[in-house]
Amino acid sequence: MLYIRPPASFIAGDSHMSAARILLVDDHDIARQGVSALITGHAGWEVCGEAQTGREAVQMAADLQPDVIVMDMLMPDLNGLDAARQIRKRVPGAEILVLSGHEDARLIQPAFDAGIRAYIFKSQARQHLVPAIASLLARKPYLTSEVSGVLFERTGPGQSKVEIERRPDAALTGREREIIQLLAEGRSNKQVAALLEISIKTVETHRASIMRKLNIESLSDLVLFAIRNKIVEA
Repeated sequence: MLYIRPPASFIAGDSHMSAARILLVDDHDIARQGVSALITGHAGWEVCGEAQTGREAVQMAADLQPDVIVMDMLMPDLNGLDAARQIRKRVPGAEILVLSGHEDARLIQPAFDAGIRAYIFKSQARQHLVPAIASLLARKPYLTSEVSGVLFERTGPGQSKVEIERRPDAALTGREREIIQLLAEGRSNKQVAALLEISIKTVETHRASIMRKLNIESLSDLVLFAIRNKIVEA
């Protein structure tokens, strides 16, 4: 986690007040460096902080109050989708842009449902990142033709790919999705409880509810579910 505190001039109210503040979230250092170079090369924009997990992103967004958050989708501890849901509640004024290597409608549609207003494939970052951020700063969504093509690809008469491929975790609560990810990443019930600041008994209750809702019986099945549905990376 890297905080970049505003300079004194920003707080005092001089010309830095107009600078657009952008938070970067990605667990890969090289990816963050590349995105940072594109952002800082644009006049009037600054990177106010960098986070490596979705959980860090939620806290940093609350602390730094960025204008735009550029975030990866699959990250440790808390994925971008669930981080976005929490950020929208805590920092409703921040715009969120997903920069992802995953071209899957089952990720893209829920992202927009969670309040994300721009989704760009990493392979097209150089072409689309700057105009997407500019659009979000103007309070306008940004949708590339490639993302539109994935979302609205027709697989049958009158039926879109998204309508067919509903995410099977839709019935889970936000806390249950958090616990699935942490368990799938190898945390014990005790470690999950400590990280989420809840009791072990509460974790066990959530775990039983998850198993029931998903109709699975073992931790290995839960890990496979998390991987198949891109809650965690394989």
